[in-house]
Amino acid sequence: MGVLWVKGNIEDRACRMALYIIENRATVRACARKFGISKSTTVHKDLSERLPAFNRTLYLQVKQILEENKAERHIRGGIATRRKYKGE
Repeated sequence: MGVLWVKGNIEDRACRMALYIIENRATVRACARKFGISKSTTVHKDLSERLPAFNRTLYLQVKQILEENKAERHIRGGIATRRKYKGE
């Protein structure tokens, strides 16, 4: 899995990230890693502020997945902690 650095057009970058999240049901962190950008600044800003301005339909689809991920993150954190202490 290589880095897909997306430069230039902000709208294109936001759409690519949104499609990646939708297709892979990926987290913001996974998306940031895939595109080689910061999760808090670029991914969040592009998806939560810029995307709704030019593609509301795509934004609503991504928003649903991001809300599911947010609701499940405590479970993933618990699993990661268990693996850490079991030595997996």
